[in-house]
Amino acid sequence: MHQGKRIVVIGAGIVGASLAYHLAGKGANVTVVEAGEVASGVTATSFAWLNTTHDAPDPIAALRSAAIDAYHRLEHELPAVEIRWTGALCYGADIQPGADSRITRQRIQALEPRLRNPPEQAQFKAEEGALDAVHTTHALMEGAQAHGTTLLTHTQVLGFRMHGSQVTGVETSLGVIDADVVVLAAGTGIPALTKLLGVPLPIDASPAIFIRYNASPGIVRTLISNPAMEVRESAEGTWLAAEDYLDDAPENQAAAIARRTAQAIAGELEGVTFIEPQLACVGLRPIPADGIPIIGQLPGISGVYVCAMHPGVTLAAIVGSLASEEIMEDRICPALAPCRPERFFQAENG
Repeated sequence: MHQGKRIVVIGAGIVGASLAYHLAGKGANVTVVEAGEVASGVTATSFAWLNTTHDAPDPIAALRSAAIDAYHRLEHELPAVEIRWTGALCYGADIQPGADSRITRQRIQALEPRLRNPPEQAQFKAEEGALDAVHTTHALMEGAQAHGTTLLTHTQVLGFRMHGSQVTGVETSLGVIDADVVVLAAGTGIPALTKLLGVPLPIDASPAIFIRYNASPGIVRTLISNPAMEVRESAEGTWLAAEDYLDDAPENQAAAIARRTAQAIAGELEGVTFIEPQLACVGLRPIPADGIPIIGQLPGISGVYVCAMHPGVTLAAIVGSLASEEIMEDRICPALAPCRPERFFQAENG
């Protein structure tokens, strides 16, 4: 298993860990380089909803539709990957059309009996769920290491070794690592890496607020998304919530929003005897300028493959699988066609 392509994956979040796991499983000689700890970036602040629906038109509909099956496969391959397939209950002004997932108030009350004011109708996406993103990332990385992957944490990437337009290695704080392919999976750190290669990519660091509560267990049964709250219960019994980042005013700091959100949740649900913020923080999501993932070979540079996306947790399993096929088997995956980095440079060149 050490005789295959030498591949350096930069980034040990859930996307990088999935890539390492799938690449190592195909016989690659993988080294993962991470500036901090495993899952210490935006992965640690993800609400981790495996949400596969999207407003039409959706250029990556094929990826979303395959995401759930990819996670079911991972559960089978890696027993440490545990997903709560509770389904997602969504309602409000922006619920998606479609008779298949629409349910009545009676069904809503059966799913979430503690809702104070259940709506007349909602969408219930029974196939969706959520996971512990940090735990899953560690499970993927351990799976990769079982296939021979080397993990280097607290290791800075300083630059790249080149032979003409071919990247031949990665310069790190621990020395040079030779590589046939370098995979960039460092989230919001990717633009700085591609700038070193002279090929800047437009990836925004989009803030969002992640909250964990100590709260009354057993009240929230599904994942609830409505205008007042986005909340679910974790396997450990804590409650997780996600909120939009507003600005840096004192009243909109993460801790203040966590307190307001707790009040809103308690107002929506009966029987909440306590709900206290345990953690409230801002995570920076890597969102390409046009909102579509960037996946594929970096234009003008040989030996560099980019994986930048939101939602990273939802797409990590399927992208890890498909990208590893492209890298190891020189196979072109049609589902990744809308995601190619070339689109930014084509637009630039008119």
